[in-house]
Parts: sequence; structure tokens; C-alpha cells
Amino acid sequence: MTPFHLAFPVRDLGETRAFYRDVLGCAIGRSSETWVDFDLYGHQMSAHLRPATAAAASDGQVDGKLVPIPHFGVVLLMDDWQALADRLLARNDIDWLEKPMLRFAGEPGEQATLFIRDPSGNALEFKGFRSLEQVFAG
Repeated sequence: MTPFHLAFPVRDLGETRAFYRDVLGCAIGRSSETWVDFDLYGHQMSAHLRPATAAAASDGQVDGKLVPIPHFGVVLLMDDWQALADRLLARNDIDWLEKPMLRFAGEPGEQATLFIRDPSGNALEFKGFRSLEQVFAG
């Protein structure tokens, strides 16, 4: 699988660097005074300075739960997802939208998920699967 690239708005590059580096464990790539690249599990995420950035709304529904639209994130194997979930749960500074939970239990596509917001209000979802073959199971 090849990495994807996503450019997204942030209100402050300093707090964004700290969050993606220190909280999510991203390596920092190239940057300028108006943007910074992060390595999020092998994907290129480019945070662009937009001071008037607004938070995502919670207007989508999945498995009976409201989810923020738009949102972005990464699909992980379950061990990596659990390590991230444990690391986030151990912190007291996470803006949780949905704490770690299991969706579609016992069904094709069973997945663990969690939703958080970054300091600019961008909603992130991290999904965990026992096998990547489950990602598109229906």
C-alpha cells in the first residue's frame, strides 16, 4: 500500500507540532512558517496555518453513534491501535469525541475505533482491525 497525502488547516503551528509529535508520535518532516509535514504511520500529513479554522460538526452517524464530519485518521492493526489507545487514555489532555470502543462486534468488518480532536478542532479517527482484509468486509 502506498502512503496518502492530506493537507489540513490548523490555527497554530506550535501547538500542532507539539500535539502530532508528542501525543501521536509523528516524526516531523519539512516545514515553513506557514505549514509543517508529519509522518502519521507512514502517511504524509501537511498542516497549513489557517488561524480562523473552525471545529468539525458532529453530523454523521455510524453504528448509531454521531461522528464528526469531516474527519481523518489511520487504519491500524489491532496491536498498534491498542498501543495508541492505551497511550491516549493515560493522558489527561486529550479532547475525546469517542473513547475507545468496538463497532460491529461479531460481524464482518468488526473494528475498534476512537475519535479525538487536535488543538485546532480537527477530528481524527483511529481504527483497529485484527486483519487488513477486514477493512472492506461487508
